[in-house]
Amino acid sequence: MKSFLLSIFTFFCFTASAQKQIVFNSKNLPQADTVWVFTPKKIDKKTKFPTVILLHGFSGNYKQWNNIMDAQKYADEYGYILICPDGLYKSWYMNSPAKPDWQYESFFFDELLPKMKSDFPIDSSKICITGLSMGGHGALRLFLKHTELFLSAGSTSGGVNLRDAIGKFGVPELLGNPDKDSDVWLKYSVITDIEKLAGNKKSIIFDCGSDDFFYASNNALKKKCDSLKINATYISQPGNHNANYWKKSIKQQFEFFQKQILN
Repeated sequence: MKSFLLSIFTFFCFTASAQKQIVFNSKNLPQADTVWVFTPKKIDKKTKFPTVILLHGFSGNYKQWNNIMDAQKYADEYGYILICPDGLYKSWYMNSPAKPDWQYESFFFDELLPKMKSDFPIDSSKICITGLSMGGHGALRLFLKHTELFLSAGSTSGGVNLRDAIGKFGVPELLGNPDKDSDVWLKYSVITDIEKLAGNKKSIIFDCGSDDFFYASNNALKKKCDSLKINATYISQPGNHNANYWKKSIKQQFEFFQKQILN
């Protein structure tokens, strides 16, 4: 690994649980990236654990999911390792075609994921990834890039069609400010990439609140999954684009992942 890596080990010894924060200084990113890892109480060197990677939304950071759900509680309840990276406010977890120093996808697969597998007792056959809003798009797109590395993936309130972000959420700058009619918007969107999952038996889950501004695009994604006979669970339920909705949604997604892990 050519990037410089600085690890900060922070252990909280209450109830025998442990948390670690790792700070990456990567050639693929414009600034340092902090990753917060939560391990279950009962952990030993001989046991490999299922893992869920949680990606935050636009304008958030690596603390967002813990503020919503109490990540340590989930790690203890399910017996999973939880990994919360920082998406640097507006990275959309993609390799930007316009900004050479914004190559989050390369960072994720070349640096972050290998480091996690090296430092933690992760069962590589049981890694799931999900996220909210920007992170929902990122989770599904990273999963579709390398389905062989994941057991399953999810998204809640995901911005699955980047045309919904024309003129906002930092996406135009990442894509090079394309014209609103440019096919670049769809080229980098989950709603296009989902075609790669056709014929694959792996299952995904995504949901969106009925009052969410991404609702129409998530409905369109479900129709496309159905037309391609993709094994996708879609939950449409009352709610908006906010923490109250995500707190409810993430519990449903963990239950879904639990079924995949125990299968």
